[in-house]
Amino acid sequence: MIRYETSIPSTMTGPDAFAYMSDFTNSVDWDPNVISARRATDGDIGLGTAFDLVSKFAWSRVPLRYVVTAYDAPRRVALTAQKSTFDGIDTITVARDNGRTVVTYDARLVFKGIARVMEPFVGIVFRRVARSAAEGLQRVLNPAAAGRQPRR
Repeated sequence: MIRYETSIPSTMTGPDAFAYMSDFTNSVDWDPNVISARRATDGDIGLGTAFDLVSKFAWSRVPLRYVVTAYDAPRRVALTAQKSTFDGIDTITVARDNGRTVVTYDARLVFKGIARVMEPFVGIVFRRVARSAAEGLQRVLNPAAAGRQPRR
């Protein structure tokens, strides 16, 4: 398993940060490796909501369908993308710490079968990709500092 976790203090309220982060179409705003993101299901975001993303990874474009697998508004949402060679599990937690909103993003790749041999190489690329997404999260979770409001 490959894992990247980061916690980012935010100037947004907890409910606003949660609403923004649980709508995975917004990942195109903060993750420079997401080429496109759209909702694949109708209705309110909750268990079973699906999002179709296309991500750049190394030299490839990877289509991913993320499905909300845990939803505890306004505190925690988990989304899972399943491929034949790996599962991607992204968990977003919103909490208060010393009177400030803190968003924790935990991204994991769990390889399946023979694909596990790719883990050392993919881990290097994955961590670089995750760091660039964390920089984007810092920007969108602190919109006043950037002089703009995130899309919701």
